[in-house]
This record gives sequence, structure tokens and C-alpha cells, in this order.
Amino acid sequence: MGTIGSGRNSINNATRTTPTTPTTTPATVAKPAPAATAKPANQIKDGFDARATNSAVRTAAPASVFTAPAGSKDKVFDGKLVGAGGQTFDASTPLSQVPAYTPKDGVKTEGTLIYVNGMMTDMAGQKETLQAIADKTGQKTIGIHNSTEGFFKDLGQCVTDKMDKGKNPAVDTLADSLYTELKAGRDVHLMAHSQGGLITSRALNDVAKRLRIEDGLSPAQVEAKLGKVSVETFGAAAATYPNGPKYVHYVNDKDPVPGLFGLGTSGKGPLDLIRNAGKDAKIHYFSEKSIFSGAHNINDTYLNQRVPFDQAREGKF
Repeated sequence: MGTIGSGRNSINNATRTTPTTPTTTPATVAKPAPAATAKPANQIKDGFDARATNSAVRTAAPASVFTAPAGSKDKVFDGKLVGAGGQTFDASTPLSQVPAYTPKDGVKTEGTLIYVNGMMTDMAGQKETLQAIADKTGQKTIGIHNSTEGFFKDLGQCVTDKMDKGKNPAVDTLADSLYTELKAGRDVHLMAHSQGGLITSRALNDVAKRLRIEDGLSPAQVEAKLGKVSVETFGAAAATYPNGPKYVHYVNDKDPVPGLFGLGTSGKGPLDLIRNAGKDAKIHYFSEKSIFSGAHNINDTYLNQRVPFDQAREGKF
């Protein structure tokens, strides 16, 4: 407000102090106006003078890389967007401005995946997985970081995520990014592991509420809008997901995380009544390793089971 007010006062002062022309000034002979200089053709298009355009508008400023202070703990990256080489960006950065991880063998599939990591995963761990996902899928990949503060604090956050309580920066970043992309009419492809599944479920519910309340969409319209979202989860800790997105869930029967807290195992149980994988979801159950030998690991276990998304949606695993 101070800047606007100062500008207004400056204009008024300039008007008040403009000197008047002395009446004694002798008349002068007006010089002929110089001939108009033709503008180069490359500066004029459809009557538009490119030289008059604000360069800041013509060229969007590149996103600023977030630099953590020396000695910072992983918490400082909570909710940050993660790009190639582990560069991190503020949550408000447009996804299109985040440089993506690319497959070592080159991009083979269009689109960019957004990956949300699980608990007990620091930035170094997420960087490793982002590259592994890019190599496995042949797609560009960026991340939303779910920071770690140690087992017990991470577990406590999982509980509040289950209850849809408390603030989780990763949820906020994902929800805001999803809403922005959907409002622009763009498709979104998500991947999530462990607690990342909880974060994804919670963010999708937040977006659904926002579409109903802020945009005034009916439940059917919200579901149709969410249909532009594709979701793949691996050993996720979420037991329910909103209808609308196209889901593929990977569940290792030897992994207690989805077995106890997520969609359960291939065997039927009483908790199945309160579980919802999402309308028309595809679930791939498999049995590999043990909890002590990497049953919950995304890089060495779950990604080995992953097949192209369209193939998975046809149930061909």
C-alpha cells in the first residue's frame, strides 16, 4: 500500500510544481516534424510493436531454486517440489517450470509423473527413487517431498493424515498443484508409495471439496473432472480413495503396510467393508520377499512389478 500511495503523491507533486511558460518568451518558428522512421518488419506484426512490449511479460522468469541453509534437517524440504538433480522449488512454482528427471535411455512415453514418497525417506532417498521411476517408466518425473523427522514423528503424521487432521505441507502442495492443473484442463499422472498414498488420498479429497465448494460443481461433475487424474500406488497406507481418478494399486501380500493400514491383501477380511480402492480401480496383488528383506521397498520390489499404466488398467500384469 505504501508504494502505491507514494506513487500517487509523486504524480500530484509533479503536477503542482510544473513551471509555467513565461509570457516574455519570444515566439519561435516551429520546426517541421521529422519524417516517421519505418519500423523494421520483424518488429511489426498485425499492427503490434514488439519493441513496446514489456520483456518481463514476454519471457517468464525461470523458477528460483530453493537453497537450504547449511546443516538444515530434512524438514526444511517438506512440501517442496523436487526436480532434476535434486533441485528443490517452492510449492507455488508451476509444474511446467520444474526440470524433470529423465530416463537414462531417453524419454519413451509422453507426460510427466508426479511422485510422492513415503515415511522415513529423506531427500537423498527420494532423489534415488525419482531416477528409478524415470528409468522404469520411460517418462519424465518430478517429486513432491514428504520429509522425515524420524520414525515416531512420521508415524504420528500418518495417523493424523488418516484422520484428515493437522497440516501436512506435502498434502497442501499436491492439492494445490492438482487443482491448478485440473482448472487448466490438463491431465495429471501421480505415483505414491507408503505414506505417499495417504497424502495422495487426502489431497484428492481436498481437491474434490474445493471443486464442489469453490467451483460449484455437482458430485457427478467433480467425479468427471477428477477423471483426468491417473494414480498408481505402491504399498500405500491409505484404505480409501475418492471416485473419479483412474487407479492402479500394487499390493505385496508380504508387506504389512497395505495389509494392515491400506487396501488389505488378496485374502478377504472384515475390514474390506470400510475400504474403497476407488471406482473401477485395478489392484495387483503379488507375494515377494518379507518385511525383513525389502517387501515394502519401492525401488527393488514394487517397481519390478509395475507395468505400463494402460496395460495395468486392462488388468494385464
